Amino acid sequence: MNVAAAKEKLAEKKEQLLQLTGDFSKTYLNEEYEVVVKKLIDKMARKRDVPFIAGKIEIWAAAIIHALGTVNFLFDESTQPYASVTDINEYFHTNKSTVSQKSKKIRDMFNMSYFDSEFATESVKQENPLNNMSMINGLLVPNDMIKTDLDDGN
Repeated sequence: MNVAAAKEKLAEKKEQLLQLTGDFSKTYLNEEYEVVVKKLIDKMARKRDVPFIAGKIEIWAAAIIHALGTVNFLFDESTQPYASVTDINEYFHTNKSTVSQKSKKIRDMFNMSYFDSEFATESVKQENPLNNMSMINGLLVPNDMIKTDLDDGN
């Protein structure tokens, strides 16, 4: 396949992914997810070996939602938005184990974790319990326990 054809195939697959994940986001998620979904797809498309070129595009779409949902607590019923793994698989007509495997591959590829600085939604970033902590001599300390010179009235 020549370079032009490869670029065209990549653009086509990327557009399909954006459409599928965008439709899911409008049904189950919110604008914050749309932002991180697009960011992840863009980043995947810049890899030397673009993972979503091969395989069913619906599986990749479900895996992207699953990967981002995992690090953003989407599967926790006490959070909003909430969607289950079953919701994702039923929507995309995919298999749970296949999607989970691809999701893990994506999370490993980009070192994604809870409260991920790059792929967390804004609301999850704001809820990060480490926002109110500081590292002092290798020890995590709540910021409200730290006394500063300003607190002493100096």
